[in-house]
Amino acid sequence: MAGSQDYQADPRNETVKVYLNGRLVPRNEAFVSIFDAGFSMGDGVWEGLRLHNRALIFLDAHLDRLFDGAGRLAMDIGLDREGVKSALRQTLEANGMTDGVHVRLMVTRGLKATVSQDPRNALGRPTVAIVAEYKTPPPATAQSGLVLATVSVRCTPASMFDMRLNTHSRLNLITALLEAIEAGADEALMLDPDGAVSSCNATNFFFVRDGAVYTSTGDFCFNGITRGHVIDLCREHGIAIELGAFPVEAARGADEAFVTGTTAGLTPVRMIDGHAMVAAPGPVTRRLQGIYRDLQDAEAARITGS
Repeated sequence: MAGSQDYQADPRNETVKVYLNGRLVPRNEAFVSIFDAGFSMGDGVWEGLRLHNRALIFLDAHLDRLFDGAGRLAMDIGLDREGVKSALRQTLEANGMTDGVHVRLMVTRGLKATVSQDPRNALGRPTVAIVAEYKTPPPATAQSGLVLATVSVRCTPASMFDMRLNTHSRLNLITALLEAIEAGADEALMLDPDGAVSSCNATNFFFVRDGAVYTSTGDFCFNGITRGHVIDLCREHGIAIELGAFPVEAARGADEAFVTGTTAGLTPVRMIDGHAMVAAPGPVTRRLQGIYRDLQDAEAARITGS
């Protein structure tokens, strides 16, 4: 079994240098204290970025989301936007990386005087870590597609646990994935509080019927940057798309389905709860994959001037 975030093993990842609070250290020396708020309480925010053709694509959108999330958690990152960009550049340059790289940027509230939930115990020095690794999706996954299983764990409204915040607290999503794995699936298909299709445990979900694309309203799913691009691309290229509250039966009976995320872009789905898609990837999915790759290439060329 392999999820949408699976990748091909690359020996170069064993010797990468990790950015940790202004220093670049070997990955086997990248440690944080057990008193760190991220370790003890999952109190932190993160971003996943893609290095494509020498460019960190859609970087400003990712930084917007990072700083917005930190602000909503009253968390001082300790760096301004240019400082974060500089740290990212340092990490990539230290590792000699130019393409096919996934970057995980993580910020926690930092060291605390004691292990507790209270943010007032933080000592005021955030922890900033950047891990850059070579990650290329396995061709088999892109060709054969994922198997999804609907799970009992629901996506939650912002008043309970805001799915639109990229926080280190992921236990509800891990629990959903464990349930899916137990059912023999690759990923979990999660419903919103009213029982409509919302998202997967690590990606956003789309399905296709009669050439039209359907996805959730966005109220209960991840604030996905790739999701937003796919919605925009459908509208720009004349592909019918509808955002709404759709029952899981509609997804099970779809012609095609796919999930979106930074790591793999668009990944096809071949089966939902034992119901096979007509095609995986189907013609609409393949078209959107090509259009999205063109968008990535254009963004990289814009940044690098090539």
